[in-house]
Amino acid sequence: MTRPAAIVTGAARGIGLACAEALADAGFDILVADLAEQAPDELAANISARGAKLAYISCDIANLDSHVALVDAAMHAFGRIDCLVNNAGVGAVVRGDLLELKPENFDRTLDINLRGTVFLSQAVAKAMLAAPGNHAKSIITVTSVSAEMASPERSEYCVSKAGLSMWVKNLALRLAPENIGVFELRPGIIRTDMTAGVTAKYDALIDSGLVPAKRWGEASDISAVVAALASGKLGFSTGSIINVDGALSVPRL
Repeated sequence: MTRPAAIVTGAARGIGLACAEALADAGFDILVADLAEQAPDELAANISARGAKLAYISCDIANLDSHVALVDAAMHAFGRIDCLVNNAGVGAVVRGDLLELKPENFDRTLDINLRGTVFLSQAVAKAMLAAPGNHAKSIITVTSVSAEMASPERSEYCVSKAGLSMWVKNLALRLAPENIGVFELRPGIIRTDMTAGVTAKYDALIDSGLVPAKRWGEASDISAVVAALASGKLGFSTGSIINVDGALSVPRL
């Protein structure tokens, strides 16, 4: 029987790597798209150890011209695309007063987090629709609690994630009749390389009660949800937002 196949962007490390591993455990072959010229040794070893086939393409999703090659690589390697995990993204180039925000920093953040992700989703959705069969397919987009919660020192990041959230809603409506589940995951404070430089800050905030669960989130918290959504068993929940944040985003008095 042919194994399902998933594309995971930004999967050389962190949340993306955990998602690729979880999907491999769930029976998917994996294409990873990342900036590195070749697949990191850890990635290749971890995927092959799970009995999955790994394909890799060096790709900056901000370059829309690269999307055709990405989709073609997945189809060449696996003959199908059953799941796209939009994980690649960047934080604010410089944190600081939003009144000093530079247009080039705004553009860089939105080019990757919003524009690149939107048009990659479009390209993959077209490939999914062109493939035969009515088996479950999914597009899972990792946004952030910052899609709703404001952080004035990194406003461009918040804007990019809020815009992406609205894209997911529209995409879910377009693809619901086609048996393609579309989901948004909103991580909270997750322990990754991206947050390594602010560990002390968030340790203090978590200790003071910012996160009701009283702990950091881990990449495995995100990947477990991704694997469940990719299974197709939650297809009727298409369009849903899943907060993976230890109740951080729940409004409180």
